[in-house]
Amino acid sequence: MNGVTCMDSRDYLIELRNSTGMSRKEFCAYFEIPYRTLQDWELGNRKMPDYLLRLMAYKIEMEKLADDSNSNGEKGKNDDGR
Repeated sequence: MNGVTCMDSRDYLIELRNSTGMSRKEFCAYFEIPYRTLQDWELGNRKMPDYLLRLMAYKIEMEKLADDSNSNGEKGKNDDGR
């Protein structure tokens, strides 16, 4: 994501938020970001720092993996009857 333009980071942020199924309000609460800041980033009024966008994507990816691994672990236990 080096050299990402404002338009690219804005589109990626919107895509990232949409992939979570969260509204702007929920996304802001989840990441503890002021609503107005997210709104400015998505509208292109301000450019979001690239490192923050990468960190947000990483957190979402890791938490989805964590949810997947927990559900697989629980299924394994239930299948064994333990």
